Amino acid sequence: MIRRSNVTFRLAEACDEPILRDMLFVAVFVPPGCSAPDYSVVAQPELARYISRWGRQGDDGIVAIASAGQPVGAAWLRRWSEQDHGYGFIDALTPELSVAVRPESRGAGIGTELLRWLLQRADESYERVSLSVSGQNPAVRLYRRLGFRTVTVDGGSMTMTRIRPTGPDSQHRDPARRPRTSRI
Repeated sequence: MIRRSNVTFRLAEACDEPILRDMLFVAVFVPPGCSAPDYSVVAQPELARYISRWGRQGDDGIVAIASAGQPVGAAWLRRWSEQDHGYGFIDALTPELSVAVRPESRGAGIGTELLRWLLQRADESYERVSLSVSGQNPAVRLYRRLGFRTVTVDGGSMTMTRIRPTGPDSQHRDPARRPRTSRI
């Protein structure tokens, strides 16, 4: 297990598309008792669109790198249009969130830190953020804890949104919670 003190969080750059592709694969939820898909699933258009041409206007993300230099997690935002959008699309003004933490690194608070930092950045520009998640995914508890609420349910998937918090006691505005950053 990787402790947060052994992880560096940094902004995602255009050259991080391969890292985000790997994290996209990690983000694919596999229900208990089911087999994981082949890595090639991330080349399917409905998934590839989440990272294809990373770094376009409106893209924002955070990458978590372990002290040994390997990526262990990432969270990223992408804005969509009515014609081209992801599963959690709400509207063209609402970016959709994707997040992944490698299984061996889960439970150490990395996902929480990725989300807190990225949501703090999102709050500077957007009224709300959306995401799509399987109702069976344990991450739903984390999303709810961070202020996401279910807006639609379609089969086993939920679309959730988080409205930008307001007020002096908002968790996202606590500068002590901001992770350290560095370029690798």
